[in-house]
Amino acid sequence: MPQTPDLSVIIVSWNVRDLLAECLESVHASAPHAEVLVVDSASSDGSAEMVRERFPWVELIAERENVGFTRGNNIALARARGRHLLLLNPDTVVHGDATARMVAYLDAHPTVGIVGPRVLNADGSTQSTRRRFPTLSTAFFESTWLQGYAPRKLLERYYVLDKPDEGTFEVDWVQGCALMARREVYEQIGGLDESYVMFSEELDWCRRAKAAGWEVVYLGEARITHYGGQSSAQVPARKHIYFQQSKIRYFRKFHGRAAAWTLRAFLIASYGLQLAQEAAKWALGHKRALRAERVRTYAHVLRALSFGGEV
Repeated sequence: MPQTPDLSVIIVSWNVRDLLAECLESVHASAPHAEVLVVDSASSDGSAEMVRERFPWVELIAERENVGFTRGNNIALARARGRHLLLLNPDTVVHGDATARMVAYLDAHPTVGIVGPRVLNADGSTQSTRRRFPTLSTAFFESTWLQGYAPRKLLERYYVLDKPDEGTFEVDWVQGCALMARREVYEQIGGLDESYVMFSEELDWCRRAKAAGWEVVYLGEARITHYGGQSSAQVPARKHIYFQQSKIRYFRKFHGRAAAWTLRAFLIASYGLQLAQEAAKWALGHKRALRAERVRTYAHVLRALSFGGEV
């Protein structure tokens, strides 16, 4: 019977062939004995063929349709055999012994169920990926046009800016571009909630893990670069829709119907205002192509938020 690997690396990919290749090369250099599973979500850029040809040691799960980020991870989680499970975006590069450090930390701290590394931008600066749980006030400001007007302490607390980037400390949740969980967590709380197509699924998973008694830790000594949003950037309207719908679903699940509907009403008003502003700028002849694209995007988002049904 084959030996259980220390680590299974799970990558869900869609139309980012070259970035996926760079990611797989870095994974192999960092964790040459890891089990690696790639879920290709019906890419049209030759990603699946590239994996077969260049990385025969990868277990490729080639889907015939775009299954989405959350479902794709669950498909691979159900097949993974490792003691620890690393969810990794395809637009990432693992540096040095980052994976070994994360595995060692989990092995040395049995009460910790999930660990996230220090994530870097392409220019080497730190990408904020550690978080405290959001409040309704946070949701009104974070990733909306009001973010620049947010009380400084509100977002500083949410983004855990009171802790050093290179430190190691407990947090409420870490973002899913690079998140390692011990198998016991998965076996106890199950996989990601597929009602989130993408976005907030890792927030939900970490919240369920903490409710089950596990700690979540940010590990600053492990470093991974994340280029950020390369798959979702191909469909900007869907990115907005999924992000805001997932935010509403999270508040419905953990804060109740009233909080979810309050947030939904705010977001509809917010996107309606942005649409009106962009339409006015288009009418005045200011960067018409850009304004037209934004009007289309905001109109798609408004329809989804207004007529998307109960969340």
